Amino acid sequence: MSTDRELPAPEHRRPPGTGDDTVAALGKLSESLETVERARGLLYSFHQLIGHADLQLGDAVDALRSAGHGATADRLETELVGLNVLDGRWTFQVVEEFDDGYWSTFRELERAARDELLDGRRHLFEAEMKEARRTHGRAGHEARPSKGE
Repeated sequence: MSTDRELPAPEHRRPPGTGDDTVAALGKLSESLETVERARGLLYSFHQLIGHADLQLGDAVDALRSAGHGATADRLETELVGLNVLDGRWTFQVVEEFDDGYWSTFRELERAARDELLDGRRHLFEAEMKEARRTHGRAGHEARPSKGE
């Protein structure tokens, strides 16, 4: 096995003088951002589900009208089809506000902290965890891939 594959890539090695507490703290910051990314995915799922539900609602209104229930169809169409999910907002506006505000700010500040304290390195906590947990010298436990280095 090649020796270079036994060492983590330079971007996954601790900058000189960086302490354990700093690596651990930025690992927690990174984990927090990952949780926000998961929440963002759920927000996009919510956005798409509500949009799909509104289109299904339109189909239900049409079916009710065709079945002779015009008054019920009219009420659903005027009071529910296209209704804002929040004050003045459809879900695309909620997603945009989240992306432009909280999510963008979080990503910017997380990156700034890594730039300042870890020379911009990402996932250093996890890289060190991998290094501690893998079986050195064993196939399938290499520090990095053989291609794309």
